[in-house]
Amino acid sequence: MLTAGAKASFAFDGEQLSNNVMTFIRPPLHLVVTAAVLALALALRIFDPSPVARLRLSIFDSYLNLKPREADPSFPVRIVDIDEASLAKVGQWPWPRSELARIIERLADAGAKTVAIDLILAEPDRLSPESLSRQVHLRSELAPIVAELATLPSNDAVLARAMTRIPVVLGIAGDASSARKPRPPKASFAIAGDDPRLFVPAFAGAIEPLPVLAEASAANGAVNWLPAADQIVRQVPLLVSLHDTLVPTLSLEALRTGMGETTAFVRASGGSGVRAFGQQTGVETVRVGDIVLPTAGDGQLWLNFARHDPRRSVSAHKILDGTFDPKDFAGRHILIGASATGLLDLRATPLAASVPGVEVHAQAIEQMLSGEHLIRPALATGAEILFLLAAGALVAGLIRRSGPLMAAAIGAVAIASVSAGSWIAFAKAGLLFDPVYPALSVLAVYLAGSLLSFIKTETDRIRVKRAFGHYLAAPLVEELAADPSRLKLGGETRDVTLLFADVRGFSRLSEGMDAETLIRFVNRLFTPLSETILDHRGTIDKFMGDAVMAFWNAPILEPAHAASACRAALAMQAEMDRLNREDAAQKAAAGEPHRPIRIGIGLNTGPCCVGNVGSPQRFDYSVLGDAVNVASRIEDTTKIYGAPIIAGERTAKEAAGFAFLEIETAARLRGKERPERLFALIGDEAVATAPGFATLSKHYAALQSALNDKNWKAAATEIDACRTAARELTALPLDGLLDYYAAGISRTND
Repeated sequence: MLTAGAKASFAFDGEQLSNNVMTFIRPPLHLVVTAAVLALALALRIFDPSPVARLRLSIFDSYLNLKPREADPSFPVRIVDIDEASLAKVGQWPWPRSELARIIERLADAGAKTVAIDLILAEPDRLSPESLSRQVHLRSELAPIVAELATLPSNDAVLARAMTRIPVVLGIAGDASSARKPRPPKASFAIAGDDPRLFVPAFAGAIEPLPVLAEASAANGAVNWLPAADQIVRQVPLLVSLHDTLVPTLSLEALRTGMGETTAFVRASGGSGVRAFGQQTGVETVRVGDIVLPTAGDGQLWLNFARHDPRRSVSAHKILDGTFDPKDFAGRHILIGASATGLLDLRATPLAASVPGVEVHAQAIEQMLSGEHLIRPALATGAEILFLLAAGALVAGLIRRSGPLMAAAIGAVAIASVSAGSWIAFAKAGLLFDPVYPALSVLAVYLAGSLLSFIKTETDRIRVKRAFGHYLAAPLVEELAADPSRLKLGGETRDVTLLFADVRGFSRLSEGMDAETLIRFVNRLFTPLSETILDHRGTIDKFMGDAVMAFWNAPILEPAHAASACRAALAMQAEMDRLNREDAAQKAAAGEPHRPIRIGIGLNTGPCCVGNVGSPQRFDYSVLGDAVNVASRIEDTTKIYGAPIIAGERTAKEAAGFAFLEIETAARLRGKERPERLFALIGDEAVATAPGFATLSKHYAALQSALNDKNWKAAATEIDACRTAARELTALPLDGLLDYYAAGISRTND
């Protein structure tokens, strides 16, 4: 039996203690995990491995496919295409360079502005007369003919002479396996800022055109490509370093010579007098005349491709046979290149799986002339990282504070906003900002945080189920598990209704029982009583030998907690009647005497402190307060007054719809100085509204009045009237309470 001053409690086991400790350290764990995810995402972005770079480039490719550059319908750049049709008519490649000379002469006659040859003419033409003369020993009968041919000029000389009629740009190639130094470029450079050679693509040496051709050309430009890891051409270099010599590329030289300029102006980091935090960020712009070309740090121009259009090209054989329209070439930049499959000059672009390399040069020059550039701003990487960190931190914080749904909503808005901003920047200004990697990084933070939140929720659910599964009804445990926030750990003041139940004459009942029989007896007794408490949404605090204690309105809020406790007490008494009937039948069948089991129940309502109380090594979920002590003392009075259920004044007031009869207006409880009003609970709402209860209440009031007036004869008469009225009700027996009054009258008369 719980004594005065005791408290209600139940203990968490060691595993529950561990779970609570984990709950205590979980915020730092959440911070560590989300910070680790952000740090990993940041490191990947800074080091930019191939998968990350490829993801970013694929987004830019998608943008370009959605909104490619609109080509100028006049096509200021035309391609003379050595295509399959030309090979079929002129013959297999290589053609005699005299044929190239004829093409250049006819383009000059048509009024072309400049001609760029996307070929490396590094070796003498094998079809020149002097080359044939060196092969006379193979066919002696050809000696007279070869001797006559040897007097003719070489095809290379013919081509060089043709190149004097129009500015011609020849291709040179950077060669990583050679250390041959190229001739000085025919373009001059004006450089502001850091030396561009520190940043542009570099090659150990160069493969150049024949000296006779190089001398006759207006310029020589590098034709090297630097495709990405996926072999897609997205940029074209404007400058390269060949054996430490700064050399312009073919497209830049074609533009310069066509404009009649002699100098290219290069601005690199520091060129404007400002360095980016002291860093050398590379080439910023290349200017030719009034045309300013924005570049990446390595001097490459992002290509804003237009769709392939066959009108951009003319088959080379039409130039040779004179079937072309000269007006199509007047005042235009001309490129000579090959699209024939066997010549292996095909490239993949964001818009097509295979285009001739010469078309890439042509589109680069078209873009330079139109000014419709794609720009990857120097601040782009920093802006993307800043968004990654800010949005990631925001989402991580929202998951912790507002839950995954709110974090998902805010994160989705942030990602949608930055994606829309990235597209608008591309569509309106040609700016390249990557929204996908930052968005995926934020998603990774969200998934990591959500996983931790899910683990926390599931851990809390398991903890609640384990902690309360033996003390609360299953539906209440599920309510707590669904919303653990309803369980405020650490202590709070709350009104609760407490129930103490004690077996009457337990020592007599257990006399002669061995330990195992006694445990079976107690389990058989308290199992249905416990189920009754749980069925009425009560919390079982503990079993104390022959007594049980429970309370309502903690940890689950129960607005009608006093009524629920009263209903549970009535059901417990009804359950005891059932157990007694079953035991009587079993004992009668066995020929053994039946000893009825009776319990007394005390109810009290008042403010208590509920929560975890104890030490870090051992703590209990407890209710502490004077109301607990009063409830225990009220249960003691059931032995005195003989009433099965006695409630305190506040319980009777808050469960006003039940059938109560006042026992004492100022009872003195053991160990308590303040008097308490006590009420016998004899039935539920149905009993309280029955006509017989009104009759019982009338006679009971008359009994109390007679006792107060010391009219013992009238009091005895009212006791008999109360017994008669009580037998007509479906309610708890009042015999014990009426016997208490009768015994008092008897003692007084004696």
